[in-house]
Amino acid sequence: MIKRLLEKRVEKSLMKYPVVGILGPRQVGKTTLAKMIKERMKKKVIYLDLELPSDLNKLQDPELYLSRFTDTLVIIDEIQRMPSLFPLLRALIDRKRVAGRFLILGSASPELIRHSSESLAGRIIYHELSPFMFQEIDSKKIRKLWLRGGYPKSYLSENDEESFTWREAFIKTFLEMDIPQLGIRIPAQQLRRFWTMIAHSHAQLWNASKIAGSLGVSSPTVRSYLDILEDTFIVRQVQPYHSNIKKRLIKSPRVYIRDSGLLHALLNIRTGDDLHSHPSLGSSWEGFIVEQIMGILPEGWQAYFYRTGAGAEIDLALFDSKHKPIAIEIKYSMSPKIERGFWNAYEDLSCRKGYIVYPGTESYPISRNVYTLPVKDLAKVID
Repeated sequence: MIKRLLEKRVEKSLMKYPVVGILGPRQVGKTTLAKMIKERMKKKVIYLDLELPSDLNKLQDPELYLSRFTDTLVIIDEIQRMPSLFPLLRALIDRKRVAGRFLILGSASPELIRHSSESLAGRIIYHELSPFMFQEIDSKKIRKLWLRGGYPKSYLSENDEESFTWREAFIKTFLEMDIPQLGIRIPAQQLRRFWTMIAHSHAQLWNASKIAGSLGVSSPTVRSYLDILEDTFIVRQVQPYHSNIKKRLIKSPRVYIRDSGLLHALLNIRTGDDLHSHPSLGSSWEGFIVEQIMGILPEGWQAYFYRTGAGAEIDLALFDSKHKPIAIEIKYSMSPKIERGFWNAYEDLSCRKGYIVYPGTESYPISRNVYTLPVKDLAKVID
């Protein structure tokens, strides 16, 4: 059992908020985490899985059933299958507002669960559970995490082939079962083609017209496909940074497949040798590091990329509310070399420091306030 970093944060939230939500993709470990929290709770807990007909049957009259548990933590798994519960939860909470009444688990964003944020505004806090992060595993197995991704059953498989088979099955189930259950009516084959195109343009600028032309659909349609994959935690968009700098700035987002293991499955990358001989090696590494950094950003921090028409570019610019930005450049090289575009962007944004994330093991200065940074030390970017 790998201890999840989110566990303590969820437990603290249950002491402050009436409803705590754990959101994340299917098969990421939300149920396991909830059951671990259940074992540590000092008060009574009941668990409802809305994928089980027996538990759904209990909620034929949800008000009658749930109103009995005013001093009990009620865990509701796969909440997106019954969005009509949200107004009822609000009413029950307002009737007796105490912390730790409900822990809800969902496989879709609050926006996709039909206005849940509005229904429970001021009563709920959401936490996102991602696939395994570098801090949750043995630091010597970061390359394994990169190849297989962080879904527990993929990462913990006996071998690479078993891991790859699991990821193929996950993609098939996601397209054929999970998406329709959310009320989304898109042919699985069409959405898979789109997902595969995203994999081949991973870490590149979003080009809706190009992808729309390849699929034979409109640009608004592919935009809706992208929103679906983002709302189900499959894809991440990193927005460009805009400021008052008088330069011609790139305005399209960069698009990443969040889990490197799913990216590799879509690209038919099965082994480490396959990965190192694949043209997407560098972009795969970039996406892997971007997701690891996103997973450790403190609340209130923002991440953008920066790129001008003249070639100034930074892979990630991290902003908190008080200081000048931190520049992050990502290189898959044991002796990373920094192009002039990075230094121009560093100067444009008046960055206070910079890090070059690379696959080595040593941190050393490249210039004043700019250092190389191994993956195992990524937490230093927010120090």
